[in-house]
Amino acid sequence: MASPIHKPKIMLNKSAIRNPQSAMMWSRPLVLAVAAMTVVCVIGIALAASGPQPASALKPQMSQEVFKNVQVLTGIPVDEFMGTMGLFSAALSMCCGECHDNEHWEVDTPRKRTARKMAQMVQAINKTNFNGRQVVTCWTCHRNRDRPVVTPTLDTVYGEAMLEPDDILPAAAGMPSADSIFDKYIQALGGAARLASLTAYVAKGTSTGYVSGGLPAEFYAKAPDQRTTIVHTANGDIVRAFDGRDGSIMTPLTAVKDYDFTGGELEGVRLDARMAFPGRIKEFLTNWRVNHPTTIDGREVNVVQGSGASGLVATFYFDKETGLLNRMVRYANSAMGRVPTQTDYADYRPVAGVMMPFRWTFSWLDGRDRVVLTDIQPNVPIDAAKFARPVPRAR
Repeated sequence: MASPIHKPKIMLNKSAIRNPQSAMMWSRPLVLAVAAMTVVCVIGIALAASGPQPASALKPQMSQEVFKNVQVLTGIPVDEFMGTMGLFSAALSMCCGECHDNEHWEVDTPRKRTARKMAQMVQAINKTNFNGRQVVTCWTCHRNRDRPVVTPTLDTVYGEAMLEPDDILPAAAGMPSADSIFDKYIQALGGAARLASLTAYVAKGTSTGYVSGGLPAEFYAKAPDQRTTIVHTANGDIVRAFDGRDGSIMTPLTAVKDYDFTGGELEGVRLDARMAFPGRIKEFLTNWRVNHPTTIDGREVNVVQGSGASGLVATFYFDKETGLLNRMVRYANSAMGRVPTQTDYADYRPVAGVMMPFRWTFSWLDGRDRVVLTDIQPNVPIDAAKFARPVPRAR
C-alpha cells in the first residue's frame, strides 16, 4: 500500500467561496480534487448527458452558487465540480498554490488563463472528431506532469510494456460466465442463506490517510443499502453517509465543508453501500461482461464489469483461487472525463458466518485511506440518524 503523502499546509481564503464559511488550515495531501480547486477554479465544459438520475429529495448546490470566478464550469453540481478539479490536479500533478494566488483565490493567474484555453481545446477536439464524446482528456497527454512528453524515449520503446486497462471493457471470448464468478463469490462469503441473515453491523477501527498513525473510525451499515463511515480528526469528523436515497460528504479539510453527491457519484456511493451486503450485488448493475484475467499483488483475478444508472461503471476483480473480491473500481462521469474511485479488500474473516474484509484501502482523487477494523458487531440496532446528512460542527 502506498504510504500517506504529507504536504505543507495552505491557508484557504474564504473570499473564493460564496458561502460565509470561516477560513481554515488544510493539508495539501488532501486532495487531488480539492487541491485542484486550484488548478482551475475556472474551466467548464458542457457535461455529456449521462441518462436520467434516480429521484432525490435534495436540490444540489451548483458550482457558480458556491465558488467565485467560475467562468466555464458552470451549471454542474459541486460534487461534479470537485471531481473535475481532481482530474485536473491528477493530470498536471499540481496543487492549489501552483495555479492560484493563495491570498486571493478567485483572482486570475497566468496558469488559470492557460487552463481555460486548454479546456476549450480539448472540448473542440472531442466535438470535431468524436461527436462530443470524451475521448481526449487532460490525462490523455499530461499523465501526471505539467508539460506533456513530446518525444518517445528509446528505453520506453524497447522496454517492458506498461499496460493500463481501459475504462470500458469488452466481453472477451472463452471466459467463464459472470454468473459463475458471482456464484463462487457468494459461496466464498458463506453462502446465500448466511448472507441474507446479516442485516446490519457496526464496526470500529482505524483509518490512515492524511496523518500517520491512524485515526479512530466508525462504520455503520444496514441492509440493503444504508452506510456511513466516520473518521475522527482533530479538525472535525470526516463523514460519508448514504441513507438509501441521498448521499453526502462532510470534511473539515476542504474548501467546501459539506456537499451532496449527485448523478454517477451518487450511484457510486449507493454501490458502496450495497457492497456492505453483497449477496444481491449482481442485481444492482446490468450489462455484465467478463474480460481477460489479470493479476493483483501477484494473484490472478477474474475481471467482471457492469453498468449502472447515471453513467456509473464498475469493475470487479475476483481472486481466481478463493473467489473473494480483491478490488472494485467505479467510475462517475464529470465535465472532463470519468472520475475513478477504487476499493481494495483484504484480510477476510468470518463474522456471523459471513466472510468480511477487516482491511480495505479506499482511493479517490481526494486521497487514499487505509482502514483496519478491530471489531464488528453483527445484527445490532442502528439509529436511523446515523445515516442522515452530516452537519459540520460550529467553529
